[in-house]
Amino acid sequence: MKIEGSYTFNAPREKVWQVLLDPKIMAQCMPGCEKMSEIGPDQYEATMKVGVASVKGTYKGKVSIKEKHAPSHYVLSGEGSGGPGFMQGDVSIDLAENNGQTVLKYSTDAKVGGLIASIGQRMLNGVAKMMLDQFFKKIESFI
Repeated sequence: MKIEGSYTFNAPREKVWQVLLDPKIMAQCMPGCEKMSEIGPDQYEATMKVGVASVKGTYKGKVSIKEKHAPSHYVLSGEGSGGPGFMQGDVSIDLAENNGQTVLKYSTDAKVGGLIASIGQRMLNGVAKMMLDQFFKKIESFI
């Protein structure tokens, strides 16, 4: 499942970088995140409740931040499983400053399996983009 897009923040890149990598803020902004705790440097365990159409469930998983090149690039790597199936993937995040604003570009090729995969790629893509948009809008409130 390939997903890519962009989001523009009305703030300098350095500030956006700091907020995006703050685990407390990340936990508050991820839709459905019930708990996120640090298990090592740039490594976290998370519990999320996610529902797509009639398939709803709780996922437990791990998230790690890799390939950090402050303040322009990092990879958010995650995997999780629960009753409705599993998800796994790396999201490449690139930040570029443009006239005092920051343009964030993201790209992932996620793997989804189990019951949740039966929903269909179009619907999953739409839900994933909607959740990303919600995440970025919440992040913006911390900038």
